[in-house]
Amino acid sequence: MVSAPGRPGRPVAAAASGRQVKLGAYVTFQGCTWQVAAVAGASVTLVGEDGQTASVLSSFLFADPAFTVVGSPSAGVRRWGLLESVPARERERALAWQRHIREIETGRPDGPGSTGVPRPEYDPQRTSMAEREQAKADELTQLGWPRVSRATVRRMRARYHGQGLWGLIPRRKPSSATGQADERVVAAVLEALRRQRGRSKGTLKGLRELTGHILADTHGPGTVALPAPSTFNRLARVLADPLEHPGRPARTATAAPVRPFTPTVALRPGELVQVDTTRLDVMAIGEDGRAVRPELTIALDVATRSVVAAVLREEGTKAVDAALLLAEMAVPHPVRPGWGEQLRMAHAAVPYDRLLALDARLEQAATRPVVVPETIVIDRGAIFVSAAFLAACETLGVSVQPAPPRSPAAKGAVERTFGSINTLFAQHVAGYTGPHVLARGEAVQDEARFTVAQLQELLDEWITACWQHRPHDGLRHPLLPKKALAPNEMWGALLGACGYVPWPLDGADYLELLPVRFHPVTGRGIRINHRTYDHTLLNEHRGRPSPTGPGGRWEIHLNPHDVRQIYIRLPDGHLHEIPWIHRDHVHAPMSETVWRHIRAALGRRTDREKHEVALAEAADQVLRRARPTTAAQPAPPKMTPGTHTAQAAPRPAGDQPAVSRYEAEDSLDALGARARAEASDDVGADEPGALTLYDADQEAGLW
Repeated sequence: MVSAPGRPGRPVAAAASGRQVKLGAYVTFQGCTWQVAAVAGASVTLVGEDGQTASVLSSFLFADPAFTVVGSPSAGVRRWGLLESVPARERERALAWQRHIREIETGRPDGPGSTGVPRPEYDPQRTSMAEREQAKADELTQLGWPRVSRATVRRMRARYHGQGLWGLIPRRKPSSATGQADERVVAAVLEALRRQRGRSKGTLKGLRELTGHILADTHGPGTVALPAPSTFNRLARVLADPLEHPGRPARTATAAPVRPFTPTVALRPGELVQVDTTRLDVMAIGEDGRAVRPELTIALDVATRSVVAAVLREEGTKAVDAALLLAEMAVPHPVRPGWGEQLRMAHAAVPYDRLLALDARLEQAATRPVVVPETIVIDRGAIFVSAAFLAACETLGVSVQPAPPRSPAAKGAVERTFGSINTLFAQHVAGYTGPHVLARGEAVQDEARFTVAQLQELLDEWITACWQHRPHDGLRHPLLPKKALAPNEMWGALLGACGYVPWPLDGADYLELLPVRFHPVTGRGIRINHRTYDHTLLNEHRGRPSPTGPGGRWEIHLNPHDVRQIYIRLPDGHLHEIPWIHRDHVHAPMSETVWRHIRAALGRRTDREKHEVALAEAADQVLRRARPTTAAQPAPPKMTPGTHTAQAAPRPAGDQPAVSRYEAEDSLDALGARARAEASDDVGADEPGALTLYDADQEAGLW
């Protein structure tokens, strides 16, 4: 407030704010202390501590963020919102006091500017302030207000000028959360809670006994009595952190300080990609014919909420899976055989013609975003901090950002996506296990119908047809906050802001991402885990050291999910494929897991000369047995002598039992056509659905 010219010391406005700028007052302006020397209209003359003078406009003076009046309280907005928490009776009493105080000061209950004639006893022109205060005290006493004197009226006026309407609310001493509990007991309970922090959770009864021991050790036995169990329980619930209550899970985030929640924001595709691995709530048929729960690893683009890559593995997701995930999200996803025309990129809500001119690979691509990751957020898992994954990220120029420990919200987007996949996809698949044991069926293993490869096909199709076109609640435009966008719609919108740069990767780039190991090249070839790899390319390098490998060993790249071949780096600098010597016996990709299972089953054999042949035959039998049969088979071919068949048991007409994991029907068109083609060559039983057993002795006689 600025004093009026010619009337120094008297503020123009009311003094309730306490920010009066009058002659002689000291103010803080632009980081320095000044004294008000003169006020002329809208100009204020200031004198600094060094004698320097300045003349500024009052509006410019008050607009300075650092402006204060030395010795005066800072201005602030009254706490009107707190009045809603006051009981209605006390709020009405405060409003009544406000009208009475206004009548004392202005003569009118509604304050200055209101109409009406003041009552004689409250007319400021005829009576003094002391007379008006006494008249108001007498009036309120006659109205039945208890203990109202002139001192009470003066005190209420002072509280009203200091705190506004909130100052007229009756003040109560704040009650303690612990009530009338002994301070020594409170200190002992806090010490008991501190000792229990981070340990296995107990009961309130155990906490009470520990508190008693602390009181006895601190003040002596019997000096301080423990409160009753019910009183102690209430006291413990008040003093304990909500996450430390007995009975709650012990492994919570109480060891780390609570951090403010900050939502993860990404403004362009690929700016932030979150990756994680979890078990899928579906039982699938493993490579050895057993029912297994596969592991799902996904990469989620935060800006568009698109699942840009998803990989299913039977068990033991390896670092190579995470490394290949990088290449999968950066190249277009091809349309699989049997997919509808509407799943092609040409029908997506994106500038397809412009994108096709930049990247010809999009012509046969599915409607899934192609994202070049800039930063990948990991959860410090073993596969994500491995040398293979970090080396792949460094090769592709991708930054790796580990999530803070004990901070699940750092990867909240991908964690929530796992729950959506289980509820929107997994529960509709045969072999669904439910989210927990209590929701699991009695014979989930018998309901397993799809192999891991077939489940991968279904998941890719569901992501393309459902997830990418489903409105996501976290994708909203600031100008249309009530409209939820689909991941493909958000990707199309962001393409206009950030553009699209194709990232060409070929087969050689995929081979470079495979795990690396070093082995010598002997006269028999390359031996890895009891498997022999050999080719004529190794003839000139047998028994010779590698010019670049450590210890003279050769650089080998191996895919742990398909060990039928390896890739060796020869002196020309390129990777060359070296097949397993028995690869022709195994007609499907075989992983290290299946190989270890077979080797353990045949480990007791002593005939080392036929050991690898037996392993190859056993591997082929496992993969053939795991492959589901089709619902209808063509006419069986003519049986040759010595052919053995396994006939299915006859079934009553009209009886359709549940499909077992060995007689699962392939639901994918492409895989079904291939299965029927193979079945026409292998099945020789009289009844449909039978499998022809592989006779190794007969096959060996034909060699």
